[in-house]
Amino acid sequence: QVQLVESGGGLVQAGGSLRLSCAASGRTLSTYHMGWFRQAPGQEREFVAAISSTGGNTRYTNSVKGRFTISRDNAKNTVFLQMNSLKPEDTAIYYCAPVNYVTTQRIDFGSWGQGTQVTVSS
Repeated sequence: QVQLVESGGGLVQAGGSLRLSCAASGRTLSTYHMGWFRQAPGQEREFVAAISSTGGNTRYTNSVKGRFTISRDNAKNTVFLQMNSLKPEDTAIYYCAPVNYVTTQRIDFGSWGQGTQVTVSS
């Protein structure tokens, strides 16, 4: 069981930047591949980015490649998502979760965190 708390979202103009954080408690994240997901109103949650347990490998959905960077600090038990050149279509609630790195599927740990709202104005 791992408790995850997302933060760092907010309102930003198109072209701006935000840095999201995912802080964990209850157990260390160092043994997990981690990912970010997002959900826009009326849509299903979608995969955004993933990072391997050691931080040595990353992957992204095509729509954010070149703009978003996922990173982690295992000593701080935290995962980050640096979002640059934000677009209105990035507007969503962002969540983090342990993932299968190959399939990008979320590993079920009971429930999602509250997420953090990202709103990008045009």
